[in-house]
Amino acid sequence: MNKTVNINLAGIFFHIDEDAYLKLSRYLEAIKRSFTDSQGRSEIISDIEARIAELFSERIQNEKQVVGMPLVDKVISIMGQPEDYLVDDEIFEDEPQPKYSYRSTTAKKLFRDTDNSYIGGVSSGLGHYLGIEAIWLRLLWILLAIGSGGTFIFVYLVFWALVPEAKTTSEKLYMTGEPINISNIERKIKDNFDTVSENLKNVDFQKQGNRIKSSSQTFFDTLGNIVMFILRIAAKFVGIILMITGISVLIGLIIALFTVGILDSIAIPGIDFLDVANTADIPIWLMSFLLFFAIGIPFFFIFYAGLKILVNNLKSIGNIAKYSLLGIWVLAMIGLLITGIRQATEQAYDTQVTLSEQQLDIRAKDTLFLQMNAHDDYNKYLRRSDNFRVYKINQDSSIIASRNVRFIVRSTEDSISKLVVKGFASGSAYNLAQQRAEAVNYDFDFDGLHLRLDSFFTTNAKNKMANQKIEVLLYLPVKSILYAEDTTNSFHQNYSFQRDILQSGMEEHYLRIDDDEAFCLDCPKEKNESTSDDEAENDEADFDDLDNV
Repeated sequence: MNKTVNINLAGIFFHIDEDAYLKLSRYLEAIKRSFTDSQGRSEIISDIEARIAELFSERIQNEKQVVGMPLVDKVISIMGQPEDYLVDDEIFEDEPQPKYSYRSTTAKKLFRDTDNSYIGGVSSGLGHYLGIEAIWLRLLWILLAIGSGGTFIFVYLVFWALVPEAKTTSEKLYMTGEPINISNIERKIKDNFDTVSENLKNVDFQKQGNRIKSSSQTFFDTLGNIVMFILRIAAKFVGIILMITGISVLIGLIIALFTVGILDSIAIPGIDFLDVANTADIPIWLMSFLLFFAIGIPFFFIFYAGLKILVNNLKSIGNIAKYSLLGIWVLAMIGLLITGIRQATEQAYDTQVTLSEQQLDIRAKDTLFLQMNAHDDYNKYLRRSDNFRVYKINQDSSIIASRNVRFIVRSTEDSISKLVVKGFASGSAYNLAQQRAEAVNYDFDFDGLHLRLDSFFTTNAKNKMANQKIEVLLYLPVKSILYAEDTTNSFHQNYSFQRDILQSGMEEHYLRIDDDEAFCLDCPKEKNESTSDDEAENDEADFDDLDNV
C-alpha cells in the first residue's frame, strides 16, 4: 500500500503517489539547479511546471485519479532531462532505470503572434499555423480587403477578437508546432531576453521620453481596447446565436428522424404525402437518415463553434471525430445526389392518353349549360390547383386526389358536339408514364342540356404523384349556344396555343359559338352615336338567338 500526496503544480491540485512525488521533486530540483545562473530562471521554471501540469491534466481521466510512476516517467521523457537530474539518479543505482522511448509531437494551434505583428498579429499567427511567410498573408489581406470593398477588414477584426494571443512560452511553442520541453522553453525565454536586451541597447531614450509625453499613443491604445471589448461582446452574442440555431435544428432533426424516419409504420400525418411524392421509391427511413446527417452535421459544427466562442479552453472533439463526421457528411451528400438523380429520371418521359371520347347531342341553335362538380373532400371550394391530397381508403390502400383539371372550349364544323378527356403523366420510361396516365379516374355527367364536369380526379397512391393532370376538350358546333357557370372560371385559361374560345369574364352569359370565337349575346353594349344598317341586322339576329334560348 503506497501513500499519496496532494500537490499544487502551477495552480492545479493533483493526487500523486509518494514514490512518483519523490521522483518528480528530484526532477524539478535538478531543473532549478540547471538554471541557477540562467537569465529568466524563475520564468523558465514556472513555464516548465505549467507544462508538466498540462501534461498531467491531459492524461488524467478524473479528479480522483492518482498520478503514478509510469505517468511521471512519461512526462519526464517528453520534457527532457537536465544533466543535474541524471547525476541525482545515479544515487539510486539499485532501482531499475526506465528506458524512455516517448517522442513528443505537438500539434500546431492557432494564436496571434503579437511579437511579430504590425496590427494585431493575425497574419503572423496564421503564417505559423499554415507554414506560410507572414508577408504573403499580409499582402493577401490587403488584396481581399480592396477586392471585397472593405468586407475583409471586418473579417480581420473578427479574427483579432476571436483568436487568442500567444502570451505564455508554451502557447508560443504551440503556435509554431515545436515540442514543449525544457530545452525549447529555455531557448524561447532566452531569445526573448536577448531581444529585449538588444532593443534596450538601441533605444534613443531622449526620443522615447518625448514620445511618452505625447498622449497620442495612450489615446490609440485606449481606443483599441474599447474596440476589442465591443468586438468580444459581439462575438459572445454571435456564439449564443450559433448555439441556439445549431441546437434547435438538431433537436428538430432528431424528432423528425424518430417520428418520420424510423417510425414510418405509424400513421403520422404527412407520411402518406412523402410516400406518394417519392416516385423513386427510396425508403423513407433511408431518406430520413441521409437528410439527418447532411443537415445535422453542419449544424452540429455551428453549435460547436458557438460553444467554443462562449467557453474558454474548450477541449477539441479530436481529429478522429472531425474526420469521421466529415466522411459521414460526404457519404450522405452522395446518397442525396443519387436519390435526386433517381427522382429526376422519374420525370424523363411525358405522355398523354385519351381516357374518354363521347358525342353530346348538342347541335346548332341548341344551348349547353356547363358547370363544375364539387366534392365534399377533394375540391369543395372549386378552385383549380396543382396541389394534391392523399386519402386513406382502408388500412392497406390510399388514393391521390388532385384539382389539376383544365377544360378547353373549341368550335367545330361538325354538326354535333363532342367531349374528349385526356390524361397526362410522367415516368422513368414511356410505358410507365402511359400506365400512370391510363390509371387516372375522371368522371362527368351529361343529361341532354347540362354538362357537369368533375373539378378533381383520383388515382391509386401506388401510381405516385407523377405530374398527372386532366384536360377536357369540349367541341361545340357553330351557332350553338354555351352558358358557362361562374364555377368554371378558374378551370380554363385563354392561352393562344390552346385555342380556347371561352374568355375569362364571359361566365354567366349566353355565348354564341362562331368560327374560333364566342360572341356574347347578353353582354351590355356601348351606345354609339350612329349605327350602320349591317350592325343593326346583326344585333337583331343576336336577339333572335337569345329569344330562342
